[in-house]
Amino acid sequence: MVPTLLIASIVIFTIIELPPGDYFESYVSELQAAGESVDPKRIEYLRQEYGFDKPLYERYFIWVSGMLQGDFGYSFEHERPVSEVVGNRLYLTIMVSFVTIIVTWLIAFPIGIYSATHQYSWGDYGLTFVGLLGLATPNFLLALVMMYLANIWFGTTVGHLMDQKYLDQPLSWEKVKSILEHLVIPVIVIGTAGTAAMIRRLRANLLDELEKQYVVTAKAKGVPPTKALVKYPLRMALNFFVADIGSLLPAIISGAEIVAIVLSLETTGPLLISALQSQDMYLAGSFLMFLAALTVFGVLISDIALGFLDPRIRMQGKVDK
Repeated sequence: MVPTLLIASIVIFTIIELPPGDYFESYVSELQAAGESVDPKRIEYLRQEYGFDKPLYERYFIWVSGMLQGDFGYSFEHERPVSEVVGNRLYLTIMVSFVTIIVTWLIAFPIGIYSATHQYSWGDYGLTFVGLLGLATPNFLLALVMMYLANIWFGTTVGHLMDQKYLDQPLSWEKVKSILEHLVIPVIVIGTAGTAAMIRRLRANLLDELEKQYVVTAKAKGVPPTKALVKYPLRMALNFFVADIGSLLPAIISGAEIVAIVLSLETTGPLLISALQSQDMYLAGSFLMFLAALTVFGVLISDIALGFLDPRIRMQGKVDK
């Protein structure tokens, strides 16, 4: 994990530095385009203050050593430390993603099991059609449709994760209620494609297990249908679910960026895109590094969990003599 994260930090820092110029050049260009005056001495002072006059390798070591000490740098665009910029948005992103994942599981598992155990029935065909429709519909398009319908049917504006008056307010029960009211549409929009994909994958994996000889033998011995389904076939069919933990953890933090922009959600996705566009390197780099760390940690968890879930997977190979 350590060498992987080290290589990832080098790649992330290099890619962020590849575009010509830096944040201050972009900032000067924006000021000049707006017809405002630029103080070259102030810009030069800021370059020296944040180490942009130093060589590339030296800036990399300053960035990495700072992260190891909990200092993720300074966001030039927001004029605040990165930890303060990401802080509130991080909690909201985790909340939206966590609720979406729970709703996805609660819907996908019963439907996937039903489709696999009632193959080629009318229910299976209907649920398959709905699943394919969910996969084929882009999330951002569904977000626009939901915004239109909410405005036409209910006369409400769908956008943000809370009422405007609570945006900069401390957490309170009224603010929590406002967040819960605004949470329904983002969860539906973000969870549609994920639910449809999980239904299809669970159905396919479970059908493959149900056709194996050990299931036929269990049924022939009189094992109750529910026990014959849950004890082994369903357990083996969940391998893909556990293996996806590596991609699930960073997805919880990054959120659905395009959907968040369409719905004006106060999550971290739009923040990352804005940082990349403005070349706010410390904000973008720290964010990407955090996602890389979550990916590596998620893969470790999934590898360990797969070893316990499926006895066919061996944690250590053996050499036959």
